[in-house]
Amino acid sequence: MKRLITALYFINTLIGFSQESKKAFIPDIIKQFPNIRDIAISPDGNEILFSAQSIMGTISTIISIKKENGLWNNPQIASFSGQYFDLEPFFSPDGLKIYFASNRPIDNASTSIKDFDIWYLEYDTVNKDWLEPKNLGSPINTQYDEFYPSIASNGNLYFTRDNTSLKSKDDIYFSEFKNSEYKEPVVLPNAINSDGYEYNAFIAPDESFLIYGCYNRDGGFGSGDLFISFHTETGWTSAKNLGGHINSDKMDYCPYVDIKTNTLYFTSRLDNTITKFERPLTINELLEELNKYDNGLSRLYSISIETILKNKITN
Repeated sequence: MKRLITALYFINTLIGFSQESKKAFIPDIIKQFPNIRDIAISPDGNEILFSAQSIMGTISTIISIKKENGLWNNPQIASFSGQYFDLEPFFSPDGLKIYFASNRPIDNASTSIKDFDIWYLEYDTVNKDWLEPKNLGSPINTQYDEFYPSIASNGNLYFTRDNTSLKSKDDIYFSEFKNSEYKEPVVLPNAINSDGYEYNAFIAPDESFLIYGCYNRDGGFGSGDLFISFHTETGWTSAKNLGGHINSDKMDYCPYVDIKTNTLYFTSRLDNTITKFERPLTINELLEELNKYDNGLSRLYSISIETILKNKITN
């Protein structure tokens, strides 16, 4: 079957966002934590995982919130997290595995933290609980740092690797899942990667597009921006900036797309705090301004990408 692609990749101006604006996502829950790093939603839509971090990023723990009777419960530390530096969870398409990045010891016999690897855990359908995390191992994990796993419907894995032996900085890698095992990862082409930093890649379930972060790339709005590339019959298209309705002059990163609802979720350090005042503030006014959602701390936002998906045509 021919792959669906976007006509002229938004026709240069990303008109799909012209009537959309990003919205704060579950702000009452998110504001309980200093910084939020990422988001993953279970296939049934009844659980959200995200990484909660300290102000300076020295602590990182994966948080779980579950939906009951249409409402989100109070956040809890995920059963597999809370001791080491864990981040960037991702549910497998069937919801029976969770992948994440961690610097935890390679096994229970060790107490020494290591470089960042990709880990996973499986759901015990008999006992209705998650089993112990396992290191994904070679050839995915190396002596370098591996981050941000994203799994396509066929099991193919996309992730970030910081290979310090290369001229480039962080790059996006791809590993084919074949005969029940992962093949040697390959660096995605120059249409996606560059000599700079590329990271936090979300792969569409059918591998038709990739949304990922780029740091200070030409044509960006400043700091980190989200870009998109489409996979056509001739390969990956040249990446396009997702535009000012998503990206800001601050750090915008960690994309996740809920295909069922055509919603893009992402993290942003968007800062809309007011700095000039006509009169001295009261203490309540000051606290309100300091504690507003878009105050420069890492927060979660969402925006519909339905128009973009509707613009797809058969090639």
